[in-house]
Amino acid sequence: MTNKSLKSLASLCTLAGVAAAALWAAPNTAQVAQPGSIALRDSFPVGSNGLCEAQIQPPEPGAGLFDRKYNLLCRDAGAPIGALWVVRGRVAGEAAERFVGEDARCTGQSDDGSAQALEGATQWTCTREGSIIRTRLMVAERGNRTYAASGLSAYGTALELAIASLASDRVVAGTVDIPLTQATDALTFARQQAQAIAADRALVEAYRRANSGDFAEAAEFFAASAEQLTGNSEAEARLNEALLQSNLGNFSQAERRFAQTRDRAATSPVLARLQRNYEALNALNQGAAARAILILEEPLPSDFADNEALRSLAIGPAMANRLAAESEVAASSGMAMSLTPLERAQLLDGQADYLHAAALRLTGNPGAAAARLARANTTLAEVRGGRVVSVLWLRAQVLSELAELSEADGQIARAEALHGQGIALLARAYPGSPALYSAKAQLAGLYARSDRRADALALYREIVAEAEGRPAPSLRNHVGAYFALLLDSGASAEAADDIFAASQLLLRPGLAQTQAVLARELSGGSDEASALFRRNVNVGRSIERMRAAIVEIEAEAEVNPQAAAILAERRQRLAALQEQQAELLQTLADYPRYRAVSGGAMTREDMQAILREGEAYVKMVALDDAAYMVMITPDDSVAWAIETTPGELDDAVFAIRESIAIAEGGQVLTYPFDLAASRALYLRLFEPVADRLPRLKHVIFEPDGAMLKLPINLLVTDDESLARYEAQRQGAGGDDYDFRSVAWLGRETQISTSVAPTAFRDVRAAPASSAGKAYLGLGENTPIGDGPVTAARTRSTLAGGSDCLWSEAIWSNPIKADELYDAARRFGGTASDKAAVLTKDAFTDTAIKAREDLSDYRVLHFATHGLVTAPEPQCPPRPALLTSFGEPGSDGLLSFAEIFGLRIDADLVILSACDTAGSATVGAALEAGVASRGEFALDGLVRAFVGAGGRTVLASHWPVPDDFDATERLVGGLFEGADVATAEALRRSQLALMDDAATSHPFYWSAFAVVGDGSVRVRR
Repeated sequence: MTNKSLKSLASLCTLAGVAAAALWAAPNTAQVAQPGSIALRDSFPVGSNGLCEAQIQPPEPGAGLFDRKYNLLCRDAGAPIGALWVVRGRVAGEAAERFVGEDARCTGQSDDGSAQALEGATQWTCTREGSIIRTRLMVAERGNRTYAASGLSAYGTALELAIASLASDRVVAGTVDIPLTQATDALTFARQQAQAIAADRALVEAYRRANSGDFAEAAEFFAASAEQLTGNSEAEARLNEALLQSNLGNFSQAERRFAQTRDRAATSPVLARLQRNYEALNALNQGAAARAILILEEPLPSDFADNEALRSLAIGPAMANRLAAESEVAASSGMAMSLTPLERAQLLDGQADYLHAAALRLTGNPGAAAARLARANTTLAEVRGGRVVSVLWLRAQVLSELAELSEADGQIARAEALHGQGIALLARAYPGSPALYSAKAQLAGLYARSDRRADALALYREIVAEAEGRPAPSLRNHVGAYFALLLDSGASAEAADDIFAASQLLLRPGLAQTQAVLARELSGGSDEASALFRRNVNVGRSIERMRAAIVEIEAEAEVNPQAAAILAERRQRLAALQEQQAELLQTLADYPRYRAVSGGAMTREDMQAILREGEAYVKMVALDDAAYMVMITPDDSVAWAIETTPGELDDAVFAIRESIAIAEGGQVLTYPFDLAASRALYLRLFEPVADRLPRLKHVIFEPDGAMLKLPINLLVTDDESLARYEAQRQGAGGDDYDFRSVAWLGRETQISTSVAPTAFRDVRAAPASSAGKAYLGLGENTPIGDGPVTAARTRSTLAGGSDCLWSEAIWSNPIKADELYDAARRFGGTASDKAAVLTKDAFTDTAIKAREDLSDYRVLHFATHGLVTAPEPQCPPRPALLTSFGEPGSDGLLSFAEIFGLRIDADLVILSACDTAGSATVGAALEAGVASRGEFALDGLVRAFVGAGGRTVLASHWPVPDDFDATERLVGGLFEGADVATAEALRRSQLALMDDAATSHPFYWSAFAVVGDGSVRVRR
């Protein structure tokens, strides 16, 4: 067979120098008084553990100029859990009627001093007839002010800390103790907050979070404001959405969004400056510094003849609302709080100078860059004396860029001083923020380049410690220098602790979070409390879906009475769901295990404590320009740099995948496996431990980057394998497809796949299924249409359709149920009460969703076609398993959302279908009401089944074959023997195919991966 030319995959470009993160123009508001004053902020955190936040609301009818009201939002609650007030005058005597409602019955008035940091607060417990919800009310009077907090009693500590913060005009430290499912991450919480406030305030909050470096959270606020604002405010929000897409590397989407805003921006000198700056930054993100210079030097499409015209511009509604809500503290500061259009234009011009300087430095013109930076610094400092909080981050970036130039000029002391000035600015305005972490990391990098290794390592470790295990993806651009410094002398046991800790700050949402939620649900076993937990999670998903449905119809409802009626009905249903969730949370709070926050990042010692003899946890970290590995065993640990670039890894993985199977003309084709590439990749990845891995009993591998698409069981562990294969191939009767003599990693070693250290910890700690039955097999759909029933070579579906619908032909090639019945026999057969098989007309999507006994089975086994692509290229993919058609409303598909909604209690889920280890889309997650998105490998069907209650999932990386009965034999072999670990059962089954010449090609045996903990027993 002739060699097939290999295609190349382009990786996302890395962000250039200064453009490693977004740069934000100042919003229409300025905060120039003390940054810590709550009275000057639209929102403030409640407590120290990031679980709750207060958000200011529009003034209530009849409210005084300096009265304020806040909503209190907390993680996992789909609606505000309470409200806060600051009211001029002493109104404690009418507190119950004013802050809870006339229909409430309040008792238990006390003055027990339990409110944290707020002595003398009076407290009540209030109820309403017909509701189990208890409301807690706290009131305190200070001078001529009354402070009040009212909300669900289960959130008492949040209410206490919130009212204490208001009364002291600072964020009071303390631990919030509330009922938690942990089904929402920081990004989801930001989305909930953005949806809970007015659009103009969401825009202001978006800028605040962007300035602090919380770009993903800022995106949620920009999106929420863009959906509701109009005119220039909408254009501003859309511009920021475009820049966010650029920062994520989605340059085509960014270009489309920039094109949509150009006409509107051309009518406003302020928006024209914003568009210019953001398009220049988009060019820098793509490494096109020369193009950025051209953009910045292009005359503005709209500008003012003189400054007087700029000064005469009227403020917009966002500013008007902000001014109405400001406190007397701001008024007494002697500073007007709004930025005039002239000031905002001046700040944007300062930002343009900064971008121009960055582009000049990147094109090799440091002298001109320094002049531009000096001008930028002067311009920014002139506005309000340089005390505009919303541009302090930009000023810090200017100082950082000046530091880079000073370093390049050999002025190390000056560079260090400039970095220090920038850090000081951020520490004052945005303490504990990603922007501050990044600034410190830049200084640490200077130390490293200046041979101050100890100072650099101390500062890097300080950053990791301050993050306290919270995800900080902005550090992805900086930790590479840290890791390289730790490993400057080669593979190191000492570096393993630091790299293992820091790498966990780069955790992505998705499957890892879903596994954590399941482990939390099962933390006390499958009892009444866990059922209550599950109901609360499901109601939360229903709330997310209803919110999406409301957003979908809001615009049409403004012009269509019928749509307006539908919108009103959906809002009523949302309110009912939120009331239901409040009642569930009230009850859930009675269980202490659901009030404690699950453990955060793990240490090396934590991991060693849960590993068993003969096991190793191997974690890969793929950055933009380098990759690293950490291996931890019960007795030791080691870290090393992978001697290749991520781009080269992409190419290597692609080449190996191409030699396994490719789709051409609706067919899946295989080629002789590229043994040399497999051996080379093994050495690239694991050379410092290459001899140890094959001797280990069980390797738990956490892949990253390109390795998310390739199982490591097919890597070749010795050079002799290549020689033996060549000798066989060149000999008499040689066969290009005979790989029986190869020493694969999976030949001797059990392999599990993990997505995060904490996820593995959670899965290993989860109690076993309490199901009373052993096995349920599902597959062999009933064909439809008039086409002939044919045998499929693989369990993939390559037949497209039209209008984003699948062709009927895909239902004409059902997978035979032989492997299901064979597996059932291992558990006593379908005649027993321990096993069952559903096929044909019993195997419909509607029937599966309607079953109430799915949680009665320890092992669920699907043998059917998997749908992981889209029917047409322009259609969004929706991961699903193919079923028979059932009752009216059936679509013959069990979708991601429908799987997530199942209730199972399985130790093991087997997905004997094509590419079930693939990803999902944002759209699929939205349909499921899954708050945290997750768009990486294993975030598709695997995540859906974990969300439904599956502890460990067996999934495939490519179309699984039916030639030579390979998949049936492979899956059937899982059930050989009793009390065998899943990973070991899979290894034994794969071994039988490896040693058969007809099925020794990795295409036949290597696709399946155990996701979770492979030590769980298949049969017990």
